[in-house]
Amino acid sequence: MLGRREPDIYGYDTLDDVAGRCRALAKESGLEASWFQSNHEGALIDRIHDDCDGAAGIVINAAAFTHTSVALLDALKIFPGPVLEVHISNIHQREDFRHRSYVSFRAEGVIAGFGVHGYELAVRHMAELLR
Repeated sequence: MLGRREPDIYGYDTLDDVAGRCRALAKESGLEASWFQSNHEGALIDRIHDDCDGAAGIVINAAAFTHTSVALLDALKIFPGPVLEVHISNIHQREDFRHRSYVSFRAEGVIAGFGVHGYELAVRHMAELLR
């Protein structure tokens, strides 16, 4: 729902807009970026498990699952490469329940509060980590 949900917090860019910019940036860095979105926790876990055998790194915005999903954390712990956590908003300026992130227990870094530009920052940093 990016581009439609609370644009005063998340902006007007769509997920396709962000994915396109990130794919182009990854290509400039000599990487190939794939993109996956789901509202289903199990689908996200399955994708992380699949990535264990082919992806070099993961950039993840787990949305509300960030704050609730031990299962997602367990899946990320299995992944052998670097993990970067992204949040469009500054989760520390929001409701108290958003201040705890299970994903952060696994992530090498967290980017929060830079809007959708945070994804591009994460792709650039992932390229550095993978060199």
